[in-house]
This record gives sequence, structure tokens and C-alpha cells, in this order.
Amino acid sequence: MSDQPRRGTRIAHIGIAARALDELMPLYRDVLGLSEVPLDDADGARIAGLAAGESLVELLEPADPHSPIGKFLEKRGPGIHHVCFYVDDLVETLERCRAAGVTLIDQQPRVGAEGKRIAFLHPKSTGGVLIELSEY
Repeated sequence: MSDQPRRGTRIAHIGIAARALDELMPLYRDVLGLSEVPLDDADGARIAGLAAGESLVELLEPADPHSPIGKFLEKRGPGIHHVCFYVDDLVETLERCRAAGVTLIDQQPRVGAEGKRIAFLHPKSTGGVLIELSEY
């Protein structure tokens, strides 16, 4: 971990699976007044980012029906896909998760849509919620 002061865990973003971004963008952007934040596409999804205070809303449209988002939509339909938490030290947090018996999807951090290191925790160990962890 760096010499920066610890900031504590907080919500980074909520990922919402959508069949088509252009169907949801008017609600979030025009009706709710969230401003767009450019994000790179990742993991077989087209991603639209919207600022909600210090957190983001990520609208996730499958670029391929066999992508994780495509499979999610096929099985569950549109809705909340995952919650992402910022953590001070991703490697340390993953080690605590392992020690607690949490099933990791990503054994090691990888680069996510915002260019930050991320890792996912399996919903079977987190009360049915797909959790993403990200460094600040």
C-alpha cells in the first residue's frame, strides 16, 4: 500500500444491465439529470457512465450475447448487475476475502473500464450480489 492516507471503503459505482443503452440514457441523463462520464467498453459490454455525486452509474449493454452481460440479461433480464466498492488496498482486501472463505472470480487484480485495478467476488459468497472491488 502507498503512503497515502486511507480513505475507507465506499461505493464506486452501480452496474445496471440494459438491453440497449439508448433506451435508458434519456431517463438517467435527461430526466434524472446525471451527467455523462466517458468510460471504455470492457468485458464484452458497451458502457455508458453517468455521475451520481461521487459515485457512478454504469449502464451495461452486451456487445455480444455470449458476454457476461448478455448471459445475465438472458437469465435475469435488465436490472442491477453488480455493486463496486472502492478499497484502499485491493491486494490486501483480496487476501482478507480469501482468508474469510469468500470465493473470488478474479484471483489477482486486473484493469477495468475506468483504467483502475479491479477484482470481482462471486455472488455465492456475498449473499447473491456480484461485488466488484476497485482501487481509488
